[in-house]
Amino acid sequence: MISPAVLAFRAKFNIEFKFFEEVLLARSLSLAEIFQLGYYWESKILLTAVKLDLFGTLAPLPATAVEVASRLRTSPGPTELLMNALVSIGLLRKDGAHYANAPEAQNFLVKESPSYAGHLLLLQDAEWANWGQLETAVLTGKSPVREHLFRSDPGLAENVLMVLHRVALQHAPSLAKQVDLSSARTLLDLGGGAGTHAMTFCRTYPDLIATVFDLPETLGTTERMVKEAGLEGRVHLQAGDFNRDALGGPYDAVLMSDILHYQESSANAALVAKVYRTLVPGGRLVIKDRFLDPDGTSPAWTAVFAVHLLVNTEKGRCYTMAEAEQWLKDAGFTAIHERDRSSLVEGVK
Repeated sequence: MISPAVLAFRAKFNIEFKFFEEVLLARSLSLAEIFQLGYYWESKILLTAVKLDLFGTLAPLPATAVEVASRLRTSPGPTELLMNALVSIGLLRKDGAHYANAPEAQNFLVKESPSYAGHLLLLQDAEWANWGQLETAVLTGKSPVREHLFRSDPGLAENVLMVLHRVALQHAPSLAKQVDLSSARTLLDLGGGAGTHAMTFCRTYPDLIATVFDLPETLGTTERMVKEAGLEGRVHLQAGDFNRDALGGPYDAVLMSDILHYQESSANAALVAKVYRTLVPGGRLVIKDRFLDPDGTSPAWTAVFAVHLLVNTEKGRCYTMAEAEQWLKDAGFTAIHERDRSSLVEGVK
């Protein structure tokens, strides 16, 4: 039987989270499965190992617990307990006194691997304390978070950007084809993070010039990514707070990808109206987000993500497609197209 932690591990690194959605679909739960859902032991064991870079220590060759403890400067006894638990979970292999990475750990949890996805787990570990206050958030209606992550913790913010970059790399090419910008010349990627979408759209449409608008604390990473891609001449950077500062323009198209769920409804309505004013006649606003169905229980992953937003953002929450369409209508968009019921809607000025 596959360990619950391995199932959760695989789910985290399935970029579209399809596996996780299947796991969370409505089903008949046994008492044992209910207990498994309540156990966080294996999760913290995995997060601790990633934070210590235990898998990186084992990447070159198998080693004993004493050798690993010496390299990590940890206590040998507890290190052995941790590694034995990782063997039981399925992320390490043990042969006599020597431990080695399982193939999944070698592929996804070693920093030098091209498929390294430990950034996501480091983010999960950083959110551990916030999740511990879920009960208080439910009782009081107040999030434990009071400051924007990208300003309060630049190191963690870098991890978040890399996670979002890795996720965006998987779906950005299909999004660029789904949203036809062949007739557009200017694109604003609002809250564009590492610039992944802007760069992908520019590669897809050779005549397109893109502007990535985001906080100044974010754009240092964006600048590095754009230079590495060799797109400095076509992807421009604009620093600011999109709720307060001018957005520039006018633009032929604006992309708002996964930013609305970080804000309260009134801020989103105001931002959509602000974007409307930056567009040329016939310009398009494309909103990509994680939308809930009207009853709030599906898609399954999004329903759980809504609780994540409760404890890890100050005012964020998941919205329905109907709410997003209402913001578009109120802003003045007359042609509104629902491209994907759970993730994509477009308005034309």
